[in-house]
Amino acid sequence: MSTEHHTHAEEVAQLANPAAPADAIPAVDPRLLVREQGLSGYLSEFGRKMKAGDLGSIPVVLGLIVIWGIFQGLNSNFLSPENLSNIAITMVATGMMAVGIIFVLLLGEIDLSVGSVSGVSGAIVAVLAVTHGVNEWLAILAAVVGGALIGALHGFFFARIGAPAFAVTLSGLLFWSGAMLQILGSNGTINLDPDGVVGKLTTYYFSDVAAGYGLAAVAVAAY
Repeated sequence: MSTEHHTHAEEVAQLANPAAPADAIPAVDPRLLVREQGLSGYLSEFGRKMKAGDLGSIPVVLGLIVIWGIFQGLNSNFLSPENLSNIAITMVATGMMAVGIIFVLLLGEIDLSVGSVSGVSGAIVAVLAVTHGVNEWLAILAAVVGGALIGALHGFFFARIGAPAFAVTLSGLLFWSGAMLQILGSNGTINLDPDGVVGKLTTYYFSDVAAGYGLAAVAVAAY
């Protein structure tokens, strides 16, 4: 009986972890095959997804085109360079936070404190640069480091202590909102120097249109 039991155990082990045949072809990630084919591979993969009903971001793009068409019909200045520039400047803060929060959502978690942490970082820049006369580049660097430390603190409570992300970031939302008001002081607002680094980022325009389009092309190519 012991010999039969041993043989049966070996058969079960072989079924659970079968050895690959010598002439077996290893599995290859299809994404690598698409990458090796270059642009034609990506186009073929795009066509395959379209036929399979996997529309991806196409509905969003089409929706934006429809919205642009409607607003352009209502106001001929909507798609003008100046208005598009103003829209881009307005969406920078929200857009950057949205890009960061995507990584949290992909993990199935949530971060309610992102707005408050962003506010604290902005307050650090304003107070250091305007109130204390610190070089604006150093003030921006200090804000980035401060935001990173705050994120690390939240991550410690979530990953090491085991507190739920909802509770940690909700507490962060309330705490850092108060911290932002405390940093800004009694006035509650600080006006940045319009000729400073941050001010120039939102008000500088190229005198040569080709330079602006060239910079945009380089940014897209780098992305």
